[in-house]
Amino acid sequence: MSPQEAQHDALAVPSLELMATLYTLEQLRAHARDLPQIALAGRSNVGKSSLVNALARRRKLARVSSEPGKTRSINLFRVVPDGFVLADLPGYGYARRGREERRNWALLIQKYLESTPMLRALALLIDCRVPMQESDRVMAEFARARSLPVVGVLTKADKCSQRERAAQQAAWVPLLGGQEPLPVSSVTRMGMSELWGRLRAVAGSGMPEDARCGGGDA
Repeated sequence: MSPQEAQHDALAVPSLELMATLYTLEQLRAHARDLPQIALAGRSNVGKSSLVNALARRRKLARVSSEPGKTRSINLFRVVPDGFVLADLPGYGYARRGREERRNWALLIQKYLESTPMLRALALLIDCRVPMQESDRVMAEFARARSLPVVGVLTKADKCSQRERAAQQAAWVPLLGGQEPLPVSSVTRMGMSELWGRLRAVAGSGMPEDARCGGGDA
């Protein structure tokens, strides 16, 4: 890549700004109602915070915890200059949290997905190292039953072989409407440019029509 191409690529990458940290349905209803949104969802310890930091090219925009299931809020990040919002949802599936606490988180996530009029897509984060989990399958089917596009994101892809990544991609194709999940790594930045392309496409932020259909991203 030439210096001119590298400079163009850097300028084309959006940045993220934390808009709000929300804990209740009432707070959700009061924020970002007029902005297109994409939800980031995944099991606890799937690497959502690390992915947000990698997308933003910042180390500490989203707090990375060593304890799974610690994030208890929905964090809204504005994408600059595009103007849409990434909504980082609490991780699900962590059994060591109390039943009532997990129920409240699940209700918050469900209500967000059902009652956000500007929600454009769900980015479903899937751990490359873990076989398909029931909770991930349910999340994908829940979104598709509501005609919500699902962007599959295969996290921690640097920790899997190419054969393992391919097997995971093939397993998820039927649940993702025929599209393979995109392998990414927050450590090596594998797939980050492609992921931004998919997010911008489903958000409708001025991408060409062929990109919106997924052309050239797989």
